[in-house]
Parts: sequence; C-alpha cells; structure tokens
Amino acid sequence: MRRPHHATPTPARTVAGGVLAATLTAAALVVAPTASASTTAPAAAAACGPTEPGVSEHCGELAGARYRVLVPDDWNGTLVLFSHGHYPSEFFGGFPAPHILGNQELSEGVLTDHGYAVAGSLFQGDGLDFTVPTAVADQSRLLDWFEEHVAEPDRTVTYGQSMGAVTAVKHAETEPERIDGVLTVGGVLDWVGQLDAILDMNLATQVLLTDGTDAHGNPIELVHADDPGASRDALVAALVEAQETPQGRARISLIASLNTVTGWYGMNDPRPATLEERARGQAQWLIGAYTLGLGPTGRVDLEATTGGNPSSTDLDHLRARLARSGAAAEVVTAYAKAGLDLRDDLAALEGAEPIEADPEARAAMVAHRPEGTTPSPVLTLHTTGDGGAPPSAERSFAHRVREAGDPGRFRSLYVERGAHLSVSLGEELVALRTLERRIDTGRWPSLAPRTLNRAADALGPDYRATFEVVTLQTFDHAPAFTRFVPPPAPRPSW
Repeated sequence: MRRPHHATPTPARTVAGGVLAATLTAAALVVAPTASASTTAPAAAAACGPTEPGVSEHCGELAGARYRVLVPDDWNGTLVLFSHGHYPSEFFGGFPAPHILGNQELSEGVLTDHGYAVAGSLFQGDGLDFTVPTAVADQSRLLDWFEEHVAEPDRTVTYGQSMGAVTAVKHAETEPERIDGVLTVGGVLDWVGQLDAILDMNLATQVLLTDGTDAHGNPIELVHADDPGASRDALVAALVEAQETPQGRARISLIASLNTVTGWYGMNDPRPATLEERARGQAQWLIGAYTLGLGPTGRVDLEATTGGNPSSTDLDHLRARLARSGAAAEVVTAYAKAGLDLRDDLAALEGAEPIEADPEARAAMVAHRPEGTTPSPVLTLHTTGDGGAPPSAERSFAHRVREAGDPGRFRSLYVERGAHLSVSLGEELVALRTLERRIDTGRWPSLAPRTLNRAADALGPDYRATFEVVTLQTFDHAPAFTRFVPPPAPRPSW
C-alpha cells in the first residue's frame, strides 16, 4: 500500500477562526476526500491511473455512472462494493468528486494488499449531491459487470460510508441473494429521519439566533427557498456570532441537542471538558455539517431529486426530547450560567410554525430508506464523537431491526475519537475481517474492545493512519475500540 504522510496533531480550533475548516468538513460530510479534492481534479475520477504492482484496475461508465474496480492478482474471492457518501456540489467549485474505494484514500491499497477486490460506482450526476435514489441500481449494474468481466465473487460485501450506508444497507435488502454482508462507517442509516432532525436544527437556529430575516431584509427560508444562499448565510452568520457569548453558546447547545450533536469536532483534540469548548465544537458541526451543504442550499437539490420538500419539523414535547438526548444536564447548566430561562426558549421553539413535508416527496425519499430487514449480517463502525452523522443512528436502527429483521445479524462497533469518519486503516480492516467471520461461521467473533484493539495493533504502525476531513491530513492514532451506548436518534422515521 502507499505509505501515509504522518502529520503532527494540530491544536484545538475555534469557530471564529474555523469557518473555512467547517466548510471543508461540509464538503467532506459523509466522505473522506483526498487532499487534492479541494484544489485539483483527482486523476482517478476521470480515468484509470497507475496502480500498485499486482493489482489490475478497470474503469468505465455504466448507464451514465462512472465506476472503478481494483482486483489483486492474489484475490481472496471477496468483493467489497463501496458506496461513497454525500458530496455537496457547492463545495467542489466545478472539480470532480474524488473516486475513492474506501473510508480514506489509502484504504483501497490496504484492502487489495490483503487480497480483497474493491469496486464502486461514482453514481449518477458525477457523484455530486443526493445520489441515493439511483445508487442501488448503479451498484447493481457494477456487480453485474464484475461478474461478467472478472468473476463471480465467493462473497460480496457492500460497504457504505456515512450517507453511503443508506445505499449499502438498502442494496443488501433489495438483492439479498447477491449480498453476503454489510459494513458501514459513520453511517447515517435513516436518511429520512436525519434530514428531519437537520431541518429541526435549522428552524431552531432561525428562531433562537436570528430576527428571521437575511441580509437583504427578506424572510429566511429553509425549504422552497427563493434565495437559499442568503438564507444559508444568515444562519451561518448567526452561529458564528452566537458562539462568542455565554447566551449564544447556551442556545447552540440546545439546538445541537435536537440531533444529539456532540462538541467533539477535531479528532486530534481531547473530548471537550468545558461548556464553552463543547458549544464551540457544536457550533462548528452546526455550520459545517448542517447549514453548509445540508441547509437551505443543499435542499435545493434534495427537493429537485424528490419532487418537493420531503422533510418536516417537530418541535413539540421538547423537554422529553432533551431528556432523551443525553445532553440535558449540560444544556440546563449552560442556560443557568448564561442567566437565561430555558423554559422561555423551549416555549419559543414549540410555538414556531411547523414545516410540513410534501407527501409525494417524502414517499419518494422513504422508498430508498433501509427497513432493517437484515437478510445478511450488518456491522457498523462509528466514532463516539461524530457530530456530522451522530452514532445515535445505530441505536435507533438496532431498534428497527428488532421490529423488522433479525437482531442476531446486527452489531455495532465504536471507536473513542472525535470527528466524522475518523477511523484508522487498522480499525477499518479489523471491522471488515470481523464481518467476514460472521459471514463464514454464522456467529459473531469476540467484539470485546481489548480483542479488537489487539488485532488492529498487530497490523503494525502504518495501520494507525487516520484521515481528518478538517485538515485534509493523515495522523497516527492508536486503536481505540471502546464500549459505548449512544442516545436514541431524535426523529426516527420508521
């Protein structure tokens, strides 16, 4: 595999000086692009490039979607079919989306080094914006191509990264006879409920932090927006300003609780220890993950894709929702220290005019949502501090599996680290091998953190490479599997 460049961890950042970093995170939300993605067009996105010795690469286009396939000479018979996450077009400035085949650029080399064939469609529209509605069909066509031009795999694992997890899980449910297992990293899983919760946070930001108008004096519009850029900018400006005062930071904590958003923004930073650190990290998530990319401007493409606004708000019964979020103590303390009455803000949110989903658009979105039937084993891998795709998704999906599928086929692994998708090469490979053991034996091997950490550590120091989407650099991180129980997702859509 290509050896990573190891950087020294950077100090903690603040929102005031970190809006650019937040923008990069939004561009990388649910993906881990290569460093070149922000400045130059990656060659692999356009055509096959040079590969490592002993690896054959195939590139082409199927029904308008480009694909890449890597097959090692010593192929072990397993095909890993990778689905990338959400690439918001507004952050790529005309450059093509990076066409990587794993959680980070180095992942595909690790997988082929260990005998795996890897493949992935870039999806329709050159992989930009909301590709979920056509993604399963794109991957199915690629699997057809692989079987015809390479060989029929002994086993096929779908592998989804963040919003790509929707595609990976749905593909297994749609073609159960072809898919043997599912791996996800930083997975969204319930994209309908996630987009609902994001709209809740956008509305709460508008109510608590703005006067309801943009810089031109026009009303902020969260859906069906005439000037989505102006509405986005008004929300971003309000969040940047709010994190500079105790009152603003208290309200940021309340807004973040609506989607169980942590304050652990940087993977090289320690878990936030103070209310201010936590709120500043949450502000970066609210800006970089939920206002840029998935806020008013991001919804333009979502609405075009689904034929209307597919999301709704629900700001009723907020006291109970806050209690379930796991953040109640921090929010109550922040409000008390800021001299604010939490009851007043809860009442303001509950009194806000709700946003209703367009029924046909919502149905179009639900049609591509995983239902938790688990015809094959599903293993999820998530960082505990992920605020870009909160790990609460796993807990709620587990509940759905108990209703609709086989709980024995679903397990979740957690890594004690901040940021989105910040798992190391070793942690990624150990998770895949764990899933393979379940596929081959019908039983889960030990998922004890000590066992998993030993397995990752035994791979050697190069496997500690961990990509950070904020700095677009690779850092060394020791294996950090841990036991963790996330709070439930606030707006499950099942």
